[in-house]
Amino acid sequence: MKKGGKKAGRPAKGLKFSVGALIIALAVLLVAGCIAARWFGDKRLGNPSGDVDLFVKPGIAASDVLAELQPQMRRPRSLARMFSAKKVEQYMKPGHYHFDRYSSSVYIARALNNGWQTPVSLTLSGSLRLKGEIARKISSQMLLDSAAVASALNDKALLARYGFTPATVFALFVPDTYKIFWTASMEDVLDIQKAAYDAFWTAENDAKARRLGLSRMDVSILASIVKGESNYKPDFAKLAGVYVNRLRRGMRLQSCPTVAFVFDYKKNRILNADLRVDSPYNTYTHDGLPPGPISVPDKAYLEAVLNPSTAEGYLYFCASPSFDGTHRFARTFAEHSANAREYQRALDAQAARKR
Repeated sequence: MKKGGKKAGRPAKGLKFSVGALIIALAVLLVAGCIAARWFGDKRLGNPSGDVDLFVKPGIAASDVLAELQPQMRRPRSLARMFSAKKVEQYMKPGHYHFDRYSSSVYIARALNNGWQTPVSLTLSGSLRLKGEIARKISSQMLLDSAAVASALNDKALLARYGFTPATVFALFVPDTYKIFWTASMEDVLDIQKAAYDAFWTAENDAKARRLGLSRMDVSILASIVKGESNYKPDFAKLAGVYVNRLRRGMRLQSCPTVAFVFDYKKNRILNADLRVDSPYNTYTHDGLPPGPISVPDKAYLEAVLNPSTAEGYLYFCASPSFDGTHRFARTFAEHSANAREYQRALDAQAARKR
């Protein structure tokens, strides 16, 4: 072999350099791929394994929120990275948030920081006969404290902005289900109620009230009384008709629910002695309508008052002795007395069977 010749089997320097460069390039590509995959996973891929409803209360730590969310994530570390990168601990806002399986980690962090809330459903239903019941109903579905709600319902200045008073505020509420932010104020709640109230009072409904000689508030008061008498819908218009007929004749309404209201509905049964209680809400001792509604009237009761069944000329009604929630109606006091006696006999017989 000639002097200076290459040894057999020894790799060329150029090839050695090429292999090293390839390894470095592959390493760079691998790192870049990992970074890209992490970026894509954090900012583009959905993370929750299913629908997530999160309620963030004021003062809660972001770490506690993260601990609640991570078990519901497919990539818990991705969410932790975004909580840190977006400084959720510093910027997180209270509220109700809904995330689906398409929500990325960065979206979740940004939603919490910017307060991108999902509305909740506020349902007003049931008896709603006392302000405390309204306060509990609202506070159980929103961040609002029940004491704050009750205070608002007695705030003369606040209610005056809506055209109501503490005595008439029941008329402002329209039972239904409303979409509202969980962190909304009581003013927001009242704004929604005023919009629903105004929506109910169409030109047609205003015209019906005028034909009956009633104001909007009169209608609400009568509707609340009818609500206190029955939850059997087929009787609503007849019951409303009795009260409209009585008003037209100058008769006292003589409604037991108005007396029950005076006692905050704490009495299981209204006795004759209770009918003499001194209160402007006692329709046995005072003429006309009471000062305000005795509960929050539902639309069905308002519509019954606006469309009362007055043609039959009924002036009296009594619970049916069958105890099925229906009523017996009468035009004369004699007929009513007979119905009342039959109901009393059925009531006595029922009590005897329970002994």
